[in-house]
Formats: sequence, structure tokens, C-alpha cells
Amino acid sequence: MYSIKFNFEQKGLEPVIIENVEPGISILEVALENNIELHHNCGMVCACSTCHLYVNKGEDHLPELTDKEEDFIDRARNPKLNSRLGCQCVLEDGSGQIEVTLPDQSLIHGD
Repeated sequence: MYSIKFNFEQKGLEPVIIENVEPGISILEVALENNIELHHNCGMVCACSTCHLYVNKGEDHLPELTDKEEDFIDRARNPKLNSRLGCQCVLEDGSGQIEVTLPDQSLIHGD
């Protein structure tokens, strides 16, 4: 089981910690199931960059960055070395702690 801490760049939002998350689910799905706003224009198929986030801790519990994902991250607003797409961050078998930061969702158009 995983514990995922969601931090937010958007002003006025406090961090949220989700406990007891099963492996095999993406960070985007965890966010949506817990009413955390994270855009996902392409329907979770790695065809856009709207579910862009930053992985601050626990990247070893996620699959490696693919070339396709990296191409879309390059199109995201303010990409960094720890950028990932939430739809591609599927929790691998095991357990641990993951911490992510979501960019300000009010700056992203669509959903």
C-alpha cells in the first residue's frame, strides 16, 4: 500500500495525503478518485500534457519515463527534471511514500 502526498502550486490549497493506495493505479486516478483537480484532456492515454505534475519523492515506485511521455512533458507548462504525466505514473507492486506537486490547475485550459 502507498501513501501519496499531493502538494499544490495553486494558492489557498493545503497539501492532501491519501493513505492505503493499492498498486496498479495511476497518480492521476488517485487524484480523481479523491476529488483532487488534475486535468486530463486526452483521457489518460499519454497524448497530451495536461496531467503534468512534479514527483518530489518516491520516483523509484513508478515506471521509468518513456520517450513518448518525455515528448509530451516537453510541451507542458514549466517542465522540470522531476516532471511526469500523472496518467503514466502507475504505482508498481510494493509499498511506500510518494510526494507530488500539482501545477496551478487554473492556468490549464480544458478538461
